Amino acid sequence: MALSEMLNKLDTVPRLPGVYIFKDAKERVLYVGKAISLKNRIRNYFHKSNKLDLRKSAMMDIAHDFSFIVTDNEVEALALEANFIKQYRPKFNVILKDDKNYPYIRITVTEKWPKIEIARRLSHDGNIYIGPYVSSRSLRETLEFVKRCFPIRTCKYRIENLTRPCLQYQIGWCSAPCVDLISKEAYDAHVNDCIEFLKGARHDFLDRLNERMHELSDNLMFEEAARYRDKIRAIQGAWEMQKVVAQEFGDIDVIGFYRPSDYRKDSEVNLISTTSMHTAGMINVFFVRSGLLIGVKDFYLKDTQGLSYKELIHSFIEQFYNKEILPPAEIIVRKYPSRLSALRKWLSKKRGSLVNITRPYDDKRMDILNMADNNAQTSFKLKTGSSDTSVLEELAVRLGLDAAPHSIGAFDISTISGDVSVGAFIYWADGGFKKQLYRHIKIKTVTGQDDYAMMSETVQRVGRNLKDNFPDLVVIDGGKGQLDCAITAINDLIDSGETLQTSLISIAKDPDRVFTQGKDSHIGLEDGLPSSLFLKRIRDEVHRFAITFHRKLRDKKFLQSPLEKIKGMTKEKRLELLKHFGSIEAIRNATIEEIASLKGLSKKLASNILKELGT
Repeated sequence: MALSEMLNKLDTVPRLPGVYIFKDAKERVLYVGKAISLKNRIRNYFHKSNKLDLRKSAMMDIAHDFSFIVTDNEVEALALEANFIKQYRPKFNVILKDDKNYPYIRITVTEKWPKIEIARRLSHDGNIYIGPYVSSRSLRETLEFVKRCFPIRTCKYRIENLTRPCLQYQIGWCSAPCVDLISKEAYDAHVNDCIEFLKGARHDFLDRLNERMHELSDNLMFEEAARYRDKIRAIQGAWEMQKVVAQEFGDIDVIGFYRPSDYRKDSEVNLISTTSMHTAGMINVFFVRSGLLIGVKDFYLKDTQGLSYKELIHSFIEQFYNKEILPPAEIIVRKYPSRLSALRKWLSKKRGSLVNITRPYDDKRMDILNMADNNAQTSFKLKTGSSDTSVLEELAVRLGLDAAPHSIGAFDISTISGDVSVGAFIYWADGGFKKQLYRHIKIKTVTGQDDYAMMSETVQRVGRNLKDNFPDLVVIDGGKGQLDCAITAINDLIDSGETLQTSLISIAKDPDRVFTQGKDSHIGLEDGLPSSLFLKRIRDEVHRFAITFHRKLRDKKFLQSPLEKIKGMTKEKRLELLKHFGSIEAIRNATIEEIASLKGLSKKLASNILKELGT
């Protein structure tokens, strides 16, 4: 269709809200937009007096036709535009590469015996949804912890048809309401505890658990009281690993943004506006639920040329929340996006209650937005490999290093009361994490809770393995004590007359601060500087790596059957026992003759089984 034909077609366009689509000569969708007045908006593309940005000018050079769809209002137009962008992925729209839906944890409180499960789609069905979980690892870890601490069913069985409990009951992960092994009142108490834990209701929740523990103890129910004690310790440990932003925030999403074209270095002002030709950008979102930071997600935008911040943030919000995601009550941005009113109405309709898009109006909101912006900047530089210049130079100055480090390693340990203790090491160089150089070990020489000795063993064993490729800077997760132990361990690695060219620091928590080798003073990391965020990212990565390995081993130990430790017990014999008796407790209560009557089991082995099971 020639330009004259498109101009003639413009006469048929009404002054009503709707969506318009530009296509090329092969009917491929080039761009999808929306408007309060379709006629006015589309006309702007053809008037020479209206200077289009580079992006839209390039689109019009190859546009061959356009079409439009009228809607009742701008909110409907926004929803339709989002669906068309998702469907056609037009070349000249900003497209999020990450188009997956994020899961939620659902507690089916509408059922008589509620269960906990993963939900990929949201529904206003009266059940409780916790999320979204942008990290599948975080979701798995949360579910595993919940199953260990709150014996709520996870099965999809029609429980009214069951006659005996399943394996989940045998390992303590379900209270078996299917066969009436728990009262409705007691089961509902577990469900409510689980909901409060997931929603981050801390102090009142722990106070109630402590009250129950003491009541049970006063009534001489010591075994049950001990279970509550262990649950309280586990919950406290889990919460210590979560980042508390601000309890009063409730549910918010914070959208940070960085684009090199918006900044340049200056000798007097750190970052000021300029007109660079860099077109890529990075969005960083903090997901805060009930005051807890449950996830952080980066979105890399390859081409943002010609688009203002307001247009970019509008496009991001429109596409991101068009997925199966329940918008929070508040979304914090640096500047209001374009067509703000329509966005608010659309989001509020999706949530079923008011959603506010706000600029930071107090110090706490400003602090967290600055953190999200700085995270976006650091993530961008890590992705593009440009962080080894300004960020590393800034880091060298703050730490008093002779030169900026080209490689950084970090050590951490993970243990709970000395149980299944592990050490971990991660490596960063050339703008990214080098996972081929990651290492983790099981602690062998230390028993009990001795963090210093565990750190020494980890540094020595990993250091021997990496001696020829040791990083320029070593980060220890811990305080001054862990740093001193690491220094001693590294000195023990050095042969006589040899020196290891590396610097050591440690990062302590609450508040985050850095201790350096040979100095009693420390450096704070709560200033939002790029080098502070970079160090935190290094620390968080090694912590993640250590925790993941520790949980894997701990879960393996937890799930290990006591039958596996018995000499002469094969997999086939274990299955035969469990198939016949149904549970470890039933085997424990059996006689030698009953066990020996099964295929492949002798009286000698039966005697050993009962002895090992503690009968």
